[in-house]
Amino acid sequence: MLPGYACDKELDLINVFEGWQAGGDSLAVLEEMACPGAGSCAGLFTANTMACLTEAMGLSLSGCATTHAVDARKMRIAKRSGMKIMDLIQGGLSARRIVTRKALENAIRVDMAIGGSTNTVLHIPAIASEFDIDLSLNEFDRLSRETPHLVNLRPGGPYHMLDLDRAGGVPAVLSRLKPYLNLEVLTVAGRTMGDELANFKPANPEINSRVIASLESPVHSEGGIAILYGSLAPEGSVVKPTAVSTNMLKHAGPAVVFNSEEESMAGIVGGKVKPGDVVVIRYEGPKGGPGMRETLAPTAAIAGAGLSESVALITDGRFSGGTRGPCIGHVSPEAAVGGPIAFVTDGDMISVDIPGRRLNLLVEQEELDRRKAAWRAPEPKIKVGVLARYRSSVTSASKGSVLR
Repeated sequence: MLPGYACDKELDLINVFEGWQAGGDSLAVLEEMACPGAGSCAGLFTANTMACLTEAMGLSLSGCATTHAVDARKMRIAKRSGMKIMDLIQGGLSARRIVTRKALENAIRVDMAIGGSTNTVLHIPAIASEFDIDLSLNEFDRLSRETPHLVNLRPGGPYHMLDLDRAGGVPAVLSRLKPYLNLEVLTVAGRTMGDELANFKPANPEINSRVIASLESPVHSEGGIAILYGSLAPEGSVVKPTAVSTNMLKHAGPAVVFNSEEESMAGIVGGKVKPGDVVVIRYEGPKGGPGMRETLAPTAAIAGAGLSESVALITDGRFSGGTRGPCIGHVSPEAAVGGPIAFVTDGDMISVDIPGRRLNLLVEQEELDRRKAAWRAPEPKIKVGVLARYRSSVTSASKGSVLR
């Protein structure tokens, strides 16, 4: 989607979500102007992130990910894609020859370089699982530590997808990352990634150098995803550090606990959350939901209330790709299966250390053992039908929330 324009700035959907909580006369203008037409969101949120990673792993034609919905190039790419599908079938080049561990590593590196959605830590392992590739959370953290953040897109930065498209899109990012990539992998073009990039030249060199930083002078020295472990997340949790202000990379505060997204919204809007607090939203994980609802409303409400510089949020659920601030999701094991997040009570001190990759509940083990012994799993919200079957067979978020 093209970005909207009002209030003397470019806009996207997140401006509306955050503007709703902030209130004021501009909300009606934001609602009218922020989303001006067809397409997925204008920033680097989940749909656009996954489009970029699809291209980066070789599964879509060059330029497909960032060409906008209203651009005539989209129609031309659609036609070429249909023709290419027929070529691939006739040539016997299947997805299993393209999606390899090395191709997935390329996609993750692009994810780190562009500062993509935290939902990729669910989607990429789930894709890997379909191709019989075991991809752990530690791979994301390893590649993030090695790969610099080069493109500062919304929600963490000032640029929109339109800027990245004008800068050359995913091929431009891949070209910048060449020293880090597996260039021998195949793409749907029938050529290797290296061959695809050999003749790439950006159409707008000035915008290219402005929007996509160099390896020598990146936006951040590390990539856009961090995996945190600790007493609150023994199996891991995920955060987007490139969308967190430096003063909130480390934070400790008292827990304010909610047992659903609805409870959290009532509490945040009702003024229950104060500067310095750590909001905990639980029973929103794969089994607890069931499914992992996108908790954009609570995170946007915190940002809209001006608390994203002083309040952290922790959940066993997931976020929108448009979430910004110290928001830590996918906490595993989740509350519904008796993970430590189930035993947090109001006022417990929680420590967040993103650079140190730690998420700890500062409660004595003896007390936690007592709470665990007293805990009883809540009654499932849905007991019959497809969602009940899903709940019984879905794995942890740390495994991609796939069905087993």
